[in-house]
Amino acid sequence: MSQVQKLPAFKAYDVRGRMPDQLNEFMVYCIGKAYAQVMQPQAAIAVGYDIRLSSKALSQALIAGLNSEGVSTVDIGLCGTEMIYFAAGQAQSGGGIMVTASHNPADYNGLKMVKEGARPISSDTGLGAIEQQTIALMASLTPPTAYAPNSSLHQEQSVLEGYISKLLALIDVASIKPLHVLVNAGNGCAGPFFDALAQHLPLKVTRLHHQPDGTFPHDVPNPMLAEQQAVTAQAVLDAKADFGIAWDGDFDRCFFFDENGRFIEGYYLVGLLAEQLLKKSPASAIVHDPRLEWNTIEKVQAHGGKAVVCKCGHSFIKDKMREQDAVYGGEMSAHHYFRDFFYCDSGMIPWLLLVELLSQDGRSLSQVVDQCMLDFPCSGEINFTIANAKEAIVRVQQYYASQPHQLSTLDGISMDFGTWRFNLRSSNTEPVVRLNVETKGDASLLNAKVAELKGLLVS
Repeated sequence: MSQVQKLPAFKAYDVRGRMPDQLNEFMVYCIGKAYAQVMQPQAAIAVGYDIRLSSKALSQALIAGLNSEGVSTVDIGLCGTEMIYFAAGQAQSGGGIMVTASHNPADYNGLKMVKEGARPISSDTGLGAIEQQTIALMASLTPPTAYAPNSSLHQEQSVLEGYISKLLALIDVASIKPLHVLVNAGNGCAGPFFDALAQHLPLKVTRLHHQPDGTFPHDVPNPMLAEQQAVTAQAVLDAKADFGIAWDGDFDRCFFFDENGRFIEGYYLVGLLAEQLLKKSPASAIVHDPRLEWNTIEKVQAHGGKAVVCKCGHSFIKDKMREQDAVYGGEMSAHHYFRDFFYCDSGMIPWLLLVELLSQDGRSLSQVVDQCMLDFPCSGEINFTIANAKEAIVRVQQYYASQPHQLSTLDGISMDFGTWRFNLRSSNTEPVVRLNVETKGDASLLNAKVAELKGLLVS
């Protein structure tokens, strides 16, 4: 039996690779053809692209591939990934593909694909089949001399107006107060689309690295990096802003800083957004991941909701939300999903909801999150590069096995000891284990257990 061939750029949920050896125009042309053959869309595919220097050319190759199979396309131009979700969520759409590598290095690019209804395509729901078909096409076809859309099957169309209306309808615009917001787009795509939303709100805005620029003059936007967080934090302080927002390159994630420049762990945002959405949709389900969960569960229960735990990963979260009719799903990694946005993740809706919450609550962001952080201090995600991740996880589990605990293997291992808990899971793509620890109101216990677990993992 012949071994199944793999392309390095194909991941579990999307396509991401270094240009041009792992990804190039011919491969993307073949991916377009393969998408058409495997997914057999019954309506037009929305295509958009981020600000990377290679993105426009790749989108043209993609469109040419789709058109060559008789599939019509709608080019929505420069956009964020969630705008492709918006376009693909429309009744008349057959799906969507975004050309982006998000926060990957500048010489990378990629594709995020969805089918009709903006439903995700992952390795087990079509992406694996698209990969195999792409391999076959690359072996059998000669690269075209040029990649051009078929004018009879292709059109350009902005979705901006509908997208902005959709997002503003999710908040009470009249309740918004003139808060001062510092925004850092990192020269990614977020700037112009933030502006399109902000012009409808009475906000005072200080802008940093706002212009889209595919040369990334201030490095590729990745607000998870400490050095980039420090820049935004200082800018919040310098501007004397009420809070700060930073986005990654395709703005499907956003990150927050309080008025003191403190980075707010994504975990606490899940609880805040859940609270705000439960005010609008009482008694709804809220989906969360198992890495850190106590604060979320308490917030959801306190506001009459139903907390539902789910394995990490956008396809799992979206499926679980549909199953539970959940109004919101949140991951501590800053992915936030909304039922009223086609169950998709957005980097714009969270800050709109936060502005609404702060306008209605009257407290500062630090005052809103301080109590949560005191009640449920957490480590944040700590990554360890370990040659044998499975062996390390077994070693940790065995060490604590004799202590009274509750064990969950939903996603890696979660062990709950009543006053503290941890989640330990291995990466699907690299020899890394990811640790998250939280306690009930005990910062010293947190520090002690983090140190203990570090010792076990690196021994």
